[in-house]
Amino acid sequence: MLLTPEQLAGFTMAAILITLSPGPDNLMVLSLGISRGKKQGVAFGLGCALGCISHTLLAALGISALIAASPLAFTALKIGGGAYLVYLGVQALRSPGASFRPGAPGQGPANPALRVFGKGLLANAINPKVVLFFLAFLPQFVDAGRGMVGWQTLVLGLIFTLQAAVLFGLLGYFSGHVGQWLQRKPSMSKWLDRLAGSIFVALGLRLILSRNH
Repeated sequence: MLLTPEQLAGFTMAAILITLSPGPDNLMVLSLGISRGKKQGVAFGLGCALGCISHTLLAALGISALIAASPLAFTALKIGGGAYLVYLGVQALRSPGASFRPGAPGQGPANPALRVFGKGLLANAINPKVVLFFLAFLPQFVDAGRGMVGWQTLVLGLIFTLQAAVLFGLLGYFSGHVGQWLQRKPSMSKWLDRLAGSIFVALGLRLILSRNH
């Protein structure tokens, strides 16, 4: 057996607690679900969760360690990730609102949920802070004495991704219900988009201005 029951239980519990703790991903899923509805909230949450697969592969292959050891690579990734969050925030700030009505102006393509899923996937995948988190977190639950360290890391990362997909999906779904209730009030849609946009811009600037490690 690749992982022992003790490894599996301990890691799963720690992963759930970390995913539930307040953080940038939770805040982005929550704000987008409230402003855009449960369908897009779930889509963005699943995108954020599945973005963890890229970090898992980087950690398993040892590439995360190379990124962390290179100030230039880490800084470039940090600026790129932060700039992308700011870009998403500006888009939301410029939105005319009315996000829940099919065919509303500014809603984009016929399947906005798919586009939002891609945004969540990219936002997580290019976040260097998540690179460092996986690099520090996953090895704590790897038993080097059992061998196949890379495979253990891969399995642990996939478990983390699975539980994150469930929890972020639920967060997006229920925050969407809250948003639908709030949008019963006139002009609320535009202000919810403004709130979500402000949160994305703030998180992006925080990432760009933060120290490398």
